[in-house]
Amino acid sequence: MSVGEAVESEPRRRSPRRAIFGVVVLAVVALLFGVPLVTLVWSGNDWPLGVQLGLTAVFVLVALSFPVLMFRGHGGHSDAASRIADTLLGVVWVLFTWSVIGQILAVALGFTSLGDPLRSRLVTAFVLAVSVVLLAWGHYEAMRVSRVRRVDVTIPRLGPGLDGLRVVLITDTHYGPINRTRWSQGVTRVINSLDADIVAHTGDIADGEVQQRLSMAAPLADVRARFARVYVTGNHEYFSGALGWVSHMTSLGWDALHNRHIVVTRGGDSLIVAGVDDRTAAGSGLPGHHADHAAALAGADPSLPILLLAHQPHQIDGAVAHNVDLQISGHTHGGQMWPFHYLVRLDQPALQGLSRHSARTQLYTSRGTGFWGPPFRIFAPSEITLLTLHAPKPQP
Repeated sequence: MSVGEAVESEPRRRSPRRAIFGVVVLAVVALLFGVPLVTLVWSGNDWPLGVQLGLTAVFVLVALSFPVLMFRGHGGHSDAASRIADTLLGVVWVLFTWSVIGQILAVALGFTSLGDPLRSRLVTAFVLAVSVVLLAWGHYEAMRVSRVRRVDVTIPRLGPGLDGLRVVLITDTHYGPINRTRWSQGVTRVINSLDADIVAHTGDIADGEVQQRLSMAAPLADVRARFARVYVTGNHEYFSGALGWVSHMTSLGWDALHNRHIVVTRGGDSLIVAGVDDRTAAGSGLPGHHADHAAALAGADPSLPILLLAHQPHQIDGAVAHNVDLQISGHTHGGQMWPFHYLVRLDQPALQGLSRHSARTQLYTSRGTGFWGPPFRIFAPSEITLLTLHAPKPQP
C-alpha cells in the first residue's frame, strides 16, 4: 500500500466510529433535554399553544448549542465556552433527574382523584422548585472552601514512633475555566491549620496547561508539611500537559512521585510513601508514564509499612498485589451530582471513605477538594481530608 493510499484509507476507516459517536452524542443530548421538555411543557399541562411552542424552541436551541459549546470549550480550550457548557450540563442533569422522578410522581397521582392539567402542573412546580433549590445549594457547595473530614486509620505494621502521624489529603482540585484563586488560597489556609506531617495531592490538579492556571496553583507553594509534600498525576493531567504539571509541582517544592517513593522517619520508625502514575498514563504516549508499582517500590525495605498515592480507586488491585498498607485516592468526586454516583460505581471499587481490600490493604477514597465541569456538588460535598495514622495498641 502506498503512502497516499494509507492516508486516504484512514478517514474511511474512522468514519463509522465517528458516525456512531455522533449518534450517541445526539441520543444523549435528546434524552437529557427531551425528558424535561416533555415533563415541563407537554405532559398534560395544557399551557397555551404559544407558550408551548416558545418553550420548545428554547429547549431545542439550547440543546443544539450544548454540544457545540462543549466541544469548543473542552476541545478548543475556550474557557468562556466551557463555563457556559458546564453550567448547562449541571442544570440539565438536575432537570432530567427530577423530571424522571416527577413522571413517577405523576403516575402515583394518577391513582388519586387529581386530574390534568392540575396534576401535571403540580408535577411541573415540584420539578422546578426542587431543581432550583438543589442547583443553588449545589453551586454554593461547589464554590465554598472544602470542609475538613477527619479519619482515623489503624495500620498494623506502623511503628509506635509514627503513631498519630497526620496526613492531609487533597485531590481533584481541577483548577479550570472558573477563576478560583481565592478558593485555592482558602484551601491552603485550611491545610496549614491542620499541622500536617505529610500533605498529599493525588492528581487532577487542573484542567488546562500550567500557564493558564498559574494563579490558581500558586498557593500550593505555601502549603506547609513537617516531613513531605507529595503529588501524583491524575487522568486530567494527561489532557493538560502532564510533564508541565509534574515540573511545576516540583518547582513549587512538592515531591512528584512519578513511580517512585520516599521514606519518612519519626521516633525511630519509618514509613514508605510511594506514588504511581494514573492508570490512563500508559495511553498518553509520554515515554515512561504508566502505573508501575514495582518501580515505585524498588529498593524499599519490605518490612516497612507503605502509604501509596494513586489517583483512582481502581488501582487498588496493584496495591494489594504489592502489599501496600494504605492507598489514598480521589477521582470519583463522590459522584459530585446525585445520582451520578451509580454510574461511577460501575467503574470504581469504592465511591468514598475508608474500605478494606485485603487482610493488609486499606483504601481511602476522597470525594475530592474541587469539582470538575458543572459548578455544582449535590449530596457529595467536597473535602480536605485529615488522615491520622495509628499504630496498633499494645496488648495487655
